[in-house]
Amino acid sequence: MRPSSRYRGEFELKIRLKVTLRFIILSALALMCQVATAETVQVKYHGVVSLDAFACADVREGSDVSRICYDQTERYMVIQLRTTYYHYCEIDAATVQGLQSAGSKRKFFETRIRGSGADGPFDCRTHPIPKKYRQ
Repeated sequence: MRPSSRYRGEFELKIRLKVTLRFIILSALALMCQVATAETVQVKYHGVVSLDAFACADVREGSDVSRICYDQTERYMVIQLRTTYYHYCEIDAATVQGLQSAGSKRKFFETRIRGSGADGPFDCRTHPIPKKYRQ
């Protein structure tokens, strides 16, 4: 084998290794970026909540209710009223479905979910916050 062809083979091998290494690094970075983009919201009187396990729906009507997010497994709802998020505990799927399909989401929320005073029917101060969302 001539010396120049041997060096050419080594050179091509080095280039292939560099290309493969760059591909592996870029793939790993892309995966890390996907993992790091989980949406979180700041819930009033509670703190940061990750919405990974929630089914969220934006509300497009002229209402104070902007967004409804529900984790059916944990029976836990996070709702955005104007720009602030609030949470409600031990709330059943039928109530959340009723809210989502209500003609007036604000009125439904006020009469069936929020309650009055310090103890609404789903108030997280008197109903336990699911363990995975406790701080």
